[in-house]
Amino acid sequence: MDFLWFILIGLAAGWLAGQIMKGGGYGLVGDLIIGVIGALLGGFLFGLAGVAAHGLLGSLITATVGAIVLIVVLRYIKRGSV
Repeated sequence: MDFLWFILIGLAAGWLAGQIMKGGGYGLVGDLIIGVIGALLGGFLFGLAGVAAHGLLGSLITATVGAIVLIVVLRYIKRGSV
């Protein structure tokens, strides 16, 4: 059941990050991938900062922040600036 919540939070976080970043969207599968990778990235970044997310809302915020960071990095790479 935890895996299902992880996927649902990842999907919601990917969609939210796309809305916040005013992107063209990545589609359902793209949003899911961005959200899941963002959840892992957000958890890592929040862990480095010493912040712990608790509950559904904390997990969603962590995943969304991670997805936003991931979108910024992907856009930076896409522009050829790296």
